[in-house]
Amino acid sequence: MIIEVRVITNAKKKELKFEGDSLKVKITALPKEGRANTALIEYLADFFGVKRSEVKIIKGEKEKRKLISLPLEEEQIAKAMGR
Repeated sequence: MIIEVRVITNAKKKELKFEGDSLKVKITALPKEGRANTALIEYLADFFGVKRSEVKIIKGEKEKRKLISLPLEEEQIAKAMGR
């Protein structure tokens, strides 16, 4: 499934929540030299229980809004989020 993600970098703590039809993800890494993208992929993979290699940034590598590919169905994502 492809989902839209809004990334907040340099946050005090990691957090993930739905914001409309997209996800808002806070990560502690700075957006330098791809560190924030790596941290985002690691956080999403750990949160949803998938391999890091299965989480891919499709669009927006250098932007706050990204399109992310996850090997999950919509129902699985909602269940993991407690929705």
